[in-house]
Amino acid sequence: MQDQETSTNNISKNGPKNDHWPSNHPPVNQTLDQQRKQWRKQYAKSDAEAGIEVSEDFEPFSQINDIFTRAFWDDKVHSKKTDAFFSGHRVAANPRKAEGFRQRDYALRNASWSVSNIISSRSMSEGKREGFQAPIEEGGPIAPEKMAIEDLSIHTQEVKRIAKLFGADLVGVTDFDQRWHYTKRVDTRDFSETDSELPEGLTSVIVMGHAMDHDLVATYPSALASASAGLEYSHEVAIVVQLVTYIRNLGYNAVGSMNDTALVIPYAVKAGLGEYARNQMVITPEYGPRVRFSKVFTDMPMDHDVPKPLGARKFCDICTKCADACPPKALPFGPPDDQPRNLSTIKGIKKWSADCEKCFGYWAAIGTDCAICMRVCPFNRSDNSWQNRLFLKLAYSRFRKIALWWDNKSSRADRVKPKHWWDSSK
Repeated sequence: MQDQETSTNNISKNGPKNDHWPSNHPPVNQTLDQQRKQWRKQYAKSDAEAGIEVSEDFEPFSQINDIFTRAFWDDKVHSKKTDAFFSGHRVAANPRKAEGFRQRDYALRNASWSVSNIISSRSMSEGKREGFQAPIEEGGPIAPEKMAIEDLSIHTQEVKRIAKLFGADLVGVTDFDQRWHYTKRVDTRDFSETDSELPEGLTSVIVMGHAMDHDLVATYPSALASASAGLEYSHEVAIVVQLVTYIRNLGYNAVGSMNDTALVIPYAVKAGLGEYARNQMVITPEYGPRVRFSKVFTDMPMDHDVPKPLGARKFCDICTKCADACPPKALPFGPPDDQPRNLSTIKGIKKWSADCEKCFGYWAAIGTDCAICMRVCPFNRSDNSWQNRLFLKLAYSRFRKIALWWDNKSSRADRVKPKHWWDSSK
């Protein structure tokens, strides 16, 4: 494997010879200003297609400032309640009489997270929380001989088919973009910063979407509803490991990732899976915001997808249902901007940004995660009925105000009482 200096010296002064540049390491000895200039030139077209607006003072993000990491080292975020929030996902939390927060609700939530927790916990002695604050170390050795790829398009579709066979609901591919990668990862032994290293030469990112259960999401906020998130984390860790193993058996390198290593939202948007929304989520045509994402970094040659904006962002311009419904008022009402809310806001991206301190503070207060913003989003639809198809057709068109009026008149966003979810199985 080439070291960084040797690899970057192979890049000509006129630009990289590799059509899949950038590699996962930028040229050495570049200042941040030089990198910004290169990024603006390189990504101007694809950023515009994706609706991503990067300003001149953009800075890549360090995971130490992620709100969940800050809950361990930052006294402004850390509290007895945040400690209880994390520990309660592994042992019995504090069940109470409130519907959706009883023992069986927490039991189902923790059971749904259990497979993910096994993987995330196994390397903690090395300071690695796999899938959350470090890549997933799995997949076995790389086959010594690379499988020949005769038709890139057919091969890419084949890999997508395999990912869906393993269980992914959505799959897209985009290029490796250093801007979205954490400058540092977190050593979970003392919550210090350490190098976020990936193998040299990774050029593509396979982004997979995992749809959350609609009926569970309908019960947010509750411990019961959190099972919808835990289920997908446990599902996706298996899917990621299987896809990584498949690619490595073809003779190519692959690294599996969930919430670690890089910001997944810009990757999902650039892979053509959806559009960024006011609620800080990706609106997908198939499942609305009810999707979690994982990613696999690889050096395997693949066709890259392009962003596919349908009009969700224009709908968000006139809709504030998520911000209206947010209990701690953490979501923005106005247009996108590039103003940081606190340490947990990435600098230099013009977008809707949440106040993560308020958001996570509410999670800690209720003892489980909250996704009311997901539940009330007009794109959160349960099926492919003609009514929902008509809504989407209107919402993505110049008749979006009619779609919003229609949704406001409906009971679609109403919270389902957790006891009704339990009773539905009888």
